[in-house]
Amino acid sequence: MENIRDPAVSGSFYPSNPDVLGDDVRGYLRKAEKEVIEGEIIALISPHAGYAYSGQVAAYAYKLVEGMDFDDVVVIAPSHQWPFEGASIYRRGGFRTPLGVVPIDGDMCDEIMALDGRFQFIPEAHLGEHSLEVQLPFLQVSLKGYKLVPIVLMGGANYKICQSLGKAISESMRDRNCLIVASSDLTHSYNYQQVVAQDEILARHIDDFDIEGLAEDLRQERCQACGEGPILSAMVAAKTLGGDKGKVLKLTNSGDVTGDKRSGSYTVGYLAGAFYRAGIRKETH
Repeated sequence: MENIRDPAVSGSFYPSNPDVLGDDVRGYLRKAEKEVIEGEIIALISPHAGYAYSGQVAAYAYKLVEGMDFDDVVVIAPSHQWPFEGASIYRRGGFRTPLGVVPIDGDMCDEIMALDGRFQFIPEAHLGEHSLEVQLPFLQVSLKGYKLVPIVLMGGANYKICQSLGKAISESMRDRNCLIVASSDLTHSYNYQQVVAQDEILARHIDDFDIEGLAEDLRQERCQACGEGPILSAMVAAKTLGGDKGKVLKLTNSGDVTGDKRSGSYTVGYLAGAFYRAGIRKETH
């Protein structure tokens, strides 16, 4: 297979040994409590820090879909390194992790790109980016047989781009059985209490499925998310597809994980969440 994107953070954000990596992910999933969701899951939110910090939080999201069947998984992640306008969609080949290669659904990528000229393939946006890559081992352990639609969105992307991307994704999903994953950490601060306060604001918007309210509070910097664009895009897509409920599955931060809550200690917030259409259940196989 040509155009394989090799891992950039294997051995740093997560183990490079496939046996150790698989065992770690399965361990996180075993420890995560599975929430009861009375509806069809459309989209997840999962953090993207090193697994030692946020792996257990991510497991709460992936626990919901463990064993389910999907044709495609659309992962929307923020760009931390390469500046550009719009979204970069890696449209051919696959993404490699120590657990193997996840093939890309080129047709679905092309359909999304055709709907907005700001959606294109910018190779540099993907090469060193960790935020999409760290989701893949969880998907590889949790699901089988799906194809990937990898989207990197410019950090702090304006709301209109998020609306366009969300609607384009939903349009391409109408004849496919798909899952959306929004990759995002939350508040970054040297003040633990600020992280807790701001992340609680964002979490309320997730539970309320309040897209406009979240967009405004992010704009006014009353809360933070380095993946604000992915979260808003996923919410727009989910709502367009009939989603009407949101749920926070787990909310914590690096201070809670390490126990270091001292003033001046750098702290990052982590959230696992889901958006779904109430009353419809997708069974596992």
